[in-house]
Amino acid sequence: MDCRVVVEAAVPVYDVETPDEAVRIAISKTGEMLNPDLNYVEINMGERSCPHCGEALDPAFVAADESLVALELEMSVFNVEREEHASRIARKEIGQRLENIPLEVLHVEEEVEAESDAENAEAANGEESEARDDEDGDGA
Repeated sequence: MDCRVVVEAAVPVYDVETPDEAVRIAISKTGEMLNPDLNYVEINMGERSCPHCGEALDPAFVAADESLVALELEMSVFNVEREEHASRIARKEIGQRLENIPLEVLHVEEEVEAESDAENAEAANGEESEARDDEDGDGA
């Protein structure tokens, strides 16, 4: 089974004035730490909301020119037995490169598209070979 795993990271950023600047720097900093080994990990802004009222908040909290930025790191994990296994692999792979950055698995989804595409390709190849066999048989 193949899974898509989304991990939340709390990335500290220093010497920033605005949340937008903090997010840009955090994405750049995270990309540098992950590349070139994990260049297949997608980096997105995290989504935060007020725990009391549910209002959407910026993914970065800035105080005294320092910021903590919520980022979502998304990657595919292949050939796993369970979603828990995929979760542990993603945390380990990402965590090895993002030292001292807290990580939390947000969700794990089974990728069914890849299996469906492979099955459809196999079925199409089978139909093509049957069609060729029919054509060869007609001409004999």
